[in-house]
Amino acid sequence: MAHPDRMVIVTGASRGIGAATARLAGARGYAVAVNYRSSPDAAHAVVRDIEAVGGRATAIQADVAQESEILRLFEEAIRTLGPVTALVNNAGITGRSGRFAALTPEAIDEVFRVNVTGAFICAREAVRRMSTASGGPYGVGRGGAIVNISSAAATLGAPGEYVHYAASKGAIETMTVGLAKEVAREGIRVNAVAPGMVDTEIHASSGDPGRVDRIIPLVPMGRIGKAEEVAEAVLYLLSDAAAYVTGTVLRVSGGR
Repeated sequence: MAHPDRMVIVTGASRGIGAATARLAGARGYAVAVNYRSSPDAAHAVVRDIEAVGGRATAIQADVAQESEILRLFEEAIRTLGPVTALVNNAGITGRSGRFAALTPEAIDEVFRVNVTGAFICAREAVRRMSTASGGPYGVGRGGAIVNISSAAATLGAPGEYVHYAASKGAIETMTVGLAKEVAREGIRVNAVAPGMVDTEIHASSGDPGRVDRIIPLVPMGRIGKAEEVAEAVLYLLSDAAAYVTGTVLRVSGGR
């Protein structure tokens, strides 16, 4: 179904879950702002895929660890594609895999600046523009939906691997519940998706490429998930089919 009046910003959309979500949103009629930090070729490939099925999209470089770049991301997306009606807070990093006792303040700060502060500021900017309440800095919005990408690690804890990453996703889930209640009467729904083990490049980038094979036996369904399966959950929560769903964390983890 086409949604000519709906525009979604997907952060970290050049690869993995973000790219799959951007492509599916484009195929379902959303105008899509494909955000990326350092992979322009991959981001433009996602844009081309969306355009190939008749969709509208643009690639926008911005580091969500920087507030000024988040503001520019929103301004450019709106100028190019129209009012923002949806946000997928997907950009995230795991940091290096290792034991908690080996963590440095710098490693913790790096993960939290992207996964927590960046996601919070993106959500703040979306709320400021979507809220149907009067008196906001951008006037009266027409409502919308936010989907935050959490992780099964938020409740599993990721011991021996990245407890700091798991904690950052715990913060995302708490924000999801609290913000959903705060803006429920302003036309905005806020939900989260918590993927389990999914076939993306994030595991290799954490310095632990063997993690997938190690975890699969712990998954009740006995297989790794696909980014497209997570994207389906995200698009459901953005859609009118989820009109009475807010403050919810939908786990997509094969039963783990």
